[in-house]
Amino acid sequence: MVSPNDLIATARELAGDLVGPPPRQTNLRRAVSTTYYALFHCLAENCADMLVGTEAINRRESAWLQAYRALQHGALKARCDNTGRMRTFPAEIRRLGEQLLYLQPRRERADYDPSITLERSVVIRDIEETELRIHEFRQAPERDRRAFAVYVLMPLRNQ
Repeated sequence: MVSPNDLIATARELAGDLVGPPPRQTNLRRAVSTTYYALFHCLAENCADMLVGTEAINRRESAWLQAYRALQHGALKARCDNTGRMRTFPAEIRRLGEQLLYLQPRRERADYDPSITLERSVVIRDIEETELRIHEFRQAPERDRRAFAVYVLMPLRNQ
């Protein structure tokens, strides 16, 4: 399984710290991308856990994996950008959604725009902010995390 905490640790290693020699731009680019994927995998794991279950003994692994892999980047972005619906979730979930909306275009630029130059201090701040948002999200009530999983995975119908 891909651990969001391990991805955050990897992003930190790639970005280095503020006192050492500056990292290569390729390392900063990978740190940005890895930070985004830490958040994405946190949400994918939440979807699978909330819809299929957290204990392997009580779930079918194929169903858990299907729920995990069902999360799509574009749909997730659109749902997090729906401020009316996002307002119905607690602050911990809204802030994670806001962080996703901030990170996704940064990840795309880091991965696909060869002309950008990244600042180590900004990348480190983004890593720290993402780690905090993941921690807060995990503290949100289970019923709200389950509702969010349904919201980001299932088609919306007029209600």
